[in-house]
Amino acid sequence: MKVKLDENMPSALGRLLSRAGHDVSTVADENLSGATDSRLLEAATDGTRLFVAFDMDFADARTYPPGGHQGIVVFRLRDQRSVTLERPGRHLIESGALERLGGGIAIVTEERIRVRAATR
Repeated sequence: MKVKLDENMPSALGRLLSRAGHDVSTVADENLSGATDSRLLEAATDGTRLFVAFDMDFADARTYPPGGHQGIVVFRLRDQRSVTLERPGRHLIESGALERLGGGIAIVTEERIRVRAATR
């Protein structure tokens, strides 16, 4: 799976995804730091990559409707440090949600993963 991490995502998540066999790039890799949300998602979609962020704006299905992109994963955690991201990150990988996302939006919390699927 090809994944693009937003600029605020810890590099530890990128390493975790890479170790699980995913092709990971970052917003910084493409010199897109500070770009608008719509530009970031456009770059991810053009590169056929899922977009991963903490930014809850990406969870708005009215602005970013499922099926209009490769998929969005938003981590909604009480604490955004790398150490607290590891367990939900592993759960996301082990659950197979990335592979099943198919243009949908996933919200990952400490307790669960909620997916809004793309309509076909």
